[in-house]
Amino acid sequence: MSNKVKKNVLRAGTITAGTALMLLMSSPAFALTRDDGDDPGPGLSVIQTLGLYVAAPIVLFLIIAGLVIAGDKSRKQAQSKG
Repeated sequence: MSNKVKKNVLRAGTITAGTALMLLMSSPAFALTRDDGDDPGPGLSVIQTLGLYVAAPIVLFLIIAGLVIAGDKSRKQAQSKG
């Protein structure tokens, strides 16, 4: 193997090992034990989850897109009159 290939293999291995180490260190080691003062609320239903993570972002996107389109149309009308 050439020196350049060895250097690239070493670099890829180092990055892979570093990434794996960071993932292992960031994993929740004691996720099953509760902390003092930890008081989780009731879980969300399927409808609430879909509304919060699917419907709400779509509605917000449509509102923002509508405002942008309305602003663009009013600017084009003002430019064509003037």
